[in-house]
Amino acid sequence: MAVYTEVGDAELEAFLSEYDIGEPVAFKGIAEGVENSNYLLTTTHGQYIVTLYEKRVDPSDLPFFLGLMDHLAARGINCPRPIHGRDGTALRTLAGKPAAITSFLHGMWPRRIGVNHCGPVGEALARLHLAGRDFALKRPNALSVTGWRTLFDASRTNADEVSRGLTHELETELAFLEAEWPRDLPEGVIHADLFNDNVFFLHDRLSGLIDFYFACNDALAYDVAICLNAWCFEPDRSFNATKARALLLAYEKVRPLEAAERRALPLLARGAALRFLLTRLYDWIHTPANALVKRKDPLEYLAYLRFHRTASSLADYGL
Repeated sequence: MAVYTEVGDAELEAFLSEYDIGEPVAFKGIAEGVENSNYLLTTTHGQYIVTLYEKRVDPSDLPFFLGLMDHLAARGINCPRPIHGRDGTALRTLAGKPAAITSFLHGMWPRRIGVNHCGPVGEALARLHLAGRDFALKRPNALSVTGWRTLFDASRTNADEVSRGLTHELETELAFLEAEWPRDLPEGVIHADLFNDNVFFLHDRLSGLIDFYFACNDALAYDVAICLNAWCFEPDRSFNATKARALLLAYEKVRPLEAAERRALPLLARGAALRFLLTRLYDWIHTPANALVKRKDPLEYLAYLRFHRTASSLADYGL
């Protein structure tokens, strides 16, 4: 379910009157996604995505997100490009919510991840990092190590109902990562959520990156660590070093990791696993059972976290 706000015909007509993108032909809700309301808009000029930003998105962050997509698209990154109205503005209001129109990207996200997907993802991530170097706006990562304890505290009371002993394990892990988290790695703009449903492929070639609504400034290698979690585990929760090797080699062909980043990567991957474990745990506990949003199993990332605890170097990731 990803249509939380319904848009009336008159509201849509008034909204589109501010643009030069043709007359509307079709307007259909998109079921995928969980954060915002998304519609596929077809006009006499082509296809577009209309997004209404719901309560989990801070409106003050929207200039960063939309500006970043404009910036990356201008530097050759195939991502949604915000459509500006006649007055030059991309961010507007529709049905009482902040809203924007972006360009439509062709392709489909891979339901079953193969080694052939991991190399292109690594390359695309490195190109994104380089393209974002001169982006002027800044947004701190609220879901990095300084934000994890707040998430944990919100779920602490019920964690053992999800898995016996989980509260103690998370408390121990969090204390370790707070003490050991690397502080002096190269930083820049990161996507921070480059999972398989945010990467499109067309005819076996990567055709675009979407969903920049977690993008922020943080350690670039932390973005690599997120991708190791998102792309390199199998359905049985075992780690696939062949996938990781393909992703890392392709990344380093574009942007070689510094020695400090290579040393820190196992710890960063461990932290990334904890981040997604905690957000999934929070949603698992706090989302009503009858909600239309499908909850994701936090224990998947507990298995990932336990793997990363055993890793000591990049040799454990295929290099």
